[in-house]
Amino acid sequence: MKAIVIHAAKDLRIEDHEHADPGPGEVLVSVAAGGICGSDLHYFQHGGFGTVRLRQPMILGHEVSGHVDRVGADVTGLEEGQLVAISPSRPCQSCRFCHAGQHNHCLNMRFYGSAMPFPHIQGAFREKLVADATQCVPAEGLSAGEAAMAEPLSVCLHAAKQAGDIMGKRVLVTGCGPIGLLVILVARAAGAAEVVATDLTPFTLQKAREIGADLAVNVAEASDPLSAFQADRGHFDVLFECSGAAAALASAVPAMRPGGVIVQLGLGGDMTLPMQAMTAKELEIRGSFRFHAEFPLAVEMMRKGFIDVSPLITHSFDMKDAVPAFQMASDRSQAIKAQIRFG
Repeated sequence: MKAIVIHAAKDLRIEDHEHADPGPGEVLVSVAAGGICGSDLHYFQHGGFGTVRLRQPMILGHEVSGHVDRVGADVTGLEEGQLVAISPSRPCQSCRFCHAGQHNHCLNMRFYGSAMPFPHIQGAFREKLVADATQCVPAEGLSAGEAAMAEPLSVCLHAAKQAGDIMGKRVLVTGCGPIGLLVILVARAAGAAEVVATDLTPFTLQKAREIGADLAVNVAEASDPLSAFQADRGHFDVLFECSGAAAALASAVPAMRPGGVIVQLGLGGDMTLPMQAMTAKELEIRGSFRFHAEFPLAVEMMRKGFIDVSPLITHSFDMKDAVPAFQMASDRSQAIKAQIRFG
């Protein structure tokens, strides 16, 4: 089989690799579609992010779907030819966090395409993938591209869970990349009364309007773009900070009402917080990291039509064009989610 392998920054190769046969409780999947994520781009552009660096060649990718080729012994509920969304989350099920139901904090997590541990956890951008049957969620009724969006949608569903009840709330979303735009869809599905989005790029802001944001604000065009929301000690009940930029969080705090909730999704590095202003408003900040139990829900919400991710899939490339695909995925002026077709 062929796989997309990163060796160093800007050194992306398509290589031949062997694939295993499915064992008990496993399935062999022909990968159909894979979305390029921000972490994939960090490996491609910089060879890693923060302290996480490539130390050996690694197959990229963790947002994938595919068709079941073969099922191993003791597998039920999956059939050959069936389209499945594949969760990249593979917790050990035996550490104290798994036992506490906090699987996204597993001490021995095996998350596809991660250079955090060494040896690295090889990713899912490959033609054939052996996966645990428990990772595979039937996705009939969806396209392969839509099914591959289950992973980033799960991230946003977990963030919404961290925020608590959103029904009737005024929501601010800072950062309109794929995660920010998916948060807009999730907030709408959860009953938000108002959703305002901010970003730096006209293309992404237009997409935010198209999928349901009441207002999309270009923060590059004004010195204090959220000033209209600062009266009477603030306007928004919930902030989903999706950019990872300290400036985005700092500019949003004056627009938050007292007692509001900040959910931090963006992972852009260390951030300096305006703690005195947050303290005076009694704001709560809650982190949101990955997901686990939300993955089947993400597939179900797409299948039932509660959330339509198709407007966010802006580009699709053949596997042989992986490098142009990564280059396009890096261009926020014209791409939201670029995907790769594997078959």
